[in-house]
Amino acid sequence: MKEKLKIIPLGGLDEIGKNMTVIEFGNDIIVVDCGLAFPDDDMLGVDLVIPDTTYLKRNQKKLRGYLITHGHEDHIGALPYVLRELNAPVYGTRLTCGIIEAKLAEHRMPSKVRLNRIKAGDVIKLGCFSIEFIHTNHSIADSVALAIRTPLGTVIHTGDFKVDLTPASGEMIDLARFGELGKEGVLALLSDSTNVERPGYTPSEQTVGAGLEKFFKNCRERIIIATFASNVSRLQQILDIAAKYGRKVAVCGRSMEKITQVAGELGYLTDKAKVMIDMNEMRRYPREKLVIVSTGSQGETMSALYRMAYNSHKQVEVVPGDRILIAASAIPGNEKSINNMVNELYKKGAEVIYDRNAALHVSGHACQEEQKLMLALCRPKYFIPVHGEHRMLRMHAHLGEQMGVPKKNVIVGEIGRPIEIGEKSARLGNPVPSGRVLVDGLGIGDVGSAVLRDRKHLSEDGLLVVVMTIDATSGVVIAGPDIVSRGFVYVKEAEKLMEELRTTCQISLDRCLDEGVRDWNGIKLAVKGALSDYLFKKTKRSPMILPIIMEI
Repeated sequence: MKEKLKIIPLGGLDEIGKNMTVIEFGNDIIVVDCGLAFPDDDMLGVDLVIPDTTYLKRNQKKLRGYLITHGHEDHIGALPYVLRELNAPVYGTRLTCGIIEAKLAEHRMPSKVRLNRIKAGDVIKLGCFSIEFIHTNHSIADSVALAIRTPLGTVIHTGDFKVDLTPASGEMIDLARFGELGKEGVLALLSDSTNVERPGYTPSEQTVGAGLEKFFKNCRERIIIATFASNVSRLQQILDIAAKYGRKVAVCGRSMEKITQVAGELGYLTDKAKVMIDMNEMRRYPREKLVIVSTGSQGETMSALYRMAYNSHKQVEVVPGDRILIAASAIPGNEKSINNMVNELYKKGAEVIYDRNAALHVSGHACQEEQKLMLALCRPKYFIPVHGEHRMLRMHAHLGEQMGVPKKNVIVGEIGRPIEIGEKSARLGNPVPSGRVLVDGLGIGDVGSAVLRDRKHLSEDGLLVVVMTIDATSGVVIAGPDIVSRGFVYVKEAEKLMEELRTTCQISLDRCLDEGVRDWNGIKLAVKGALSDYLFKKTKRSPMILPIIMEI
């Protein structure tokens, strides 16, 4: 039996974020991207979600390197966690590696991590794979697609892309190279599905510059602009417009400051007019001469704009007249927090502009016509939609069929299911270990479904702790039962209920003593059951009940 090429998605399918794809042939494995996702609403207390890399740990000797398409969190965010156990060379463009380097330093990662800076057009060899990096357009500079030559043929992974004919910085996407590869023959195309529900083309980033400038003209107030920290070309446009209108620019928010510093050091951000100032220098300038570029376009709780809205920012206080531009669209699920933040800003008398019609934001992802163009140029034998929720993958699959890819050659994958490509056919293989690893504080993977279930229970119904002191010899209750309530009822306002619970608990303990139940687990279960039944009858609520027995 001849060797098959395996494409194994460990993240990025049926979800937005956590992008990670394993490509394996024989004794060689390469990994495309290593991203994180942010927790769902039901993941109480969880900070981040990263892919399960059990399969890679089992095949660590085959691992040749990580190929990073660009510097967004959903493509690089898991690296500090994964590299601790699965160290291998990392390849990315200068800006991507600069952001990764800053991230690893933040996590106090050892210097043994090997970061290799490449540029579009470079070709590297890892095991049996030869990888070419192709320049693309996205909402962060230095984005690349990958043309991966394997023993069975060329696999193209687009990464996140759009076709921007007039980018705000850099060159347009290298469509010619995709066309050349298409003529040579493409075995499989893995293409970004994020914007597949939108018809037409994604507007150019330059349209945002024109949209922003409208709000600088004749403005005699301070301007605060919230945008994605990683969008360096947008920040560059803001610097240029501020210079034109004689304003100084301060950046606000940890991620914004970090990426601005990295982009400036690497030459992706230029301040020829010297308009950038430190936050501490703002008091030296009149308000009408200031622009603050801030994080918080998604209403994130700890972001700079959120803290301004809720009066918890140490350096910036929003006052009547401030013009606040939110230059970003809401990521699905963030609408409520954004609306709440905007309401708070309005209460302070600020003018808030966040409407899509204001042309303050364009997406970094391809719409339908650009996705069709990519399919037309590459002419793949097999088409595999990636980076999207299930409906997006299905819609993109349908586009592939419209563009002439045979239906049997369009494969909608699943996380953990290898796509096995042979010389004549492709199919979904048997699942490998995969899923979500939850990061909570310094704990990685120690929060599982049982812990989340308990947290949900506590958040909905609260907690009752029952403390009893029992004589180890006779089994007689010496002290208690004392009942402590948290998140259920306020004890002083429910003294009668608390007394009834103590009585119920005492009856249950006496019954255990009469029946000769002496093991502590048996007593705890009896007390818990009696209190749970009584509370549900009385209150129709089911708090978590935690009996504690101390023996003397």
